[in-house]
Amino acid sequence: MSEMQETLVAAVVQMSSTDDVTHNLAQARRWVEQAAQAGATLICLPEYFCWIGREESERVALAEAFGDGPIQHALAQLARDTGTWLIGGTVPIRPANGPQIGTHAYNTALMFDPEGQCSARYDKIHLFSFNQGAEQHAEGDTMVGGESVGTVQGPFGTLRFSVCYDLRFPELYRVWPIADVIAVPAAFTHTTGLAHWELLLRARAVENQAYVLASGQCGTHPNGWRTFGHSMIIGPWGEVLARHDDEPGVAIATLERRVLEEVRGRLPVLDHRRLSTPPDVSRT
Repeated sequence: MSEMQETLVAAVVQMSSTDDVTHNLAQARRWVEQAAQAGATLICLPEYFCWIGREESERVALAEAFGDGPIQHALAQLARDTGTWLIGGTVPIRPANGPQIGTHAYNTALMFDPEGQCSARYDKIHLFSFNQGAEQHAEGDTMVGGESVGTVQGPFGTLRFSVCYDLRFPELYRVWPIADVIAVPAAFTHTTGLAHWELLLRARAVENQAYVLASGQCGTHPNGWRTFGHSMIIGPWGEVLARHDDEPGVAIATLERRVLEEVRGRLPVLDHRRLSTPPDVSRT
């Protein structure tokens, strides 16, 4: 467990990932190093940062055993080199057992501490499905849905993991304990992002009176996907503190414990909940 900081500089990285893992890892390093040089100590990469190609079966072929593999090693080294807490977007992780080995992978967010140790794992629970004529997505064809909520005590209090489509399920964020920071590595499509991305992000921030770190993919990828970009950091009152719109790059903002406490004290909605009770409070 890390020592909680009163202020922390956070960054979200926006990428336009390709089907070249080596290139993508180099780009991730470029942006993480730039963010670290600007003072960021908590940095989030986007979903699929390491690979977006033509056939989803190729992603399954890249899947690594949890705790081992070149992508995970590269993230650990990058966290060590920059001395940062690094949320490694998502990495394809092989199921440890079961009939889906070789055909499916978990879409897994990993956090590495400044010593390069993996301090948290979250397997994306909700798998995206979308059908609008020529634009179709079905993550369940090659991905396994996770079953556990991802929560960790990070450098700025409680951090709740989520990935992309999870953003549409507010109950994920109301699982006790309520997070101080919500991480949303994503690859929102341009179609759905244009309609709902900022709306959903700001809603999750306001509902939970938490900071939201949303790092996205942008541009058009080898498989023809067009992703929305517009990575941003949102404050607990719902204000956009920093954003990076259409190209690869970084958005940086300062998280302040004082602001979090002021917002929660001014409007104590988390104390007024009646339909969601913390596990240590008995119902009558």
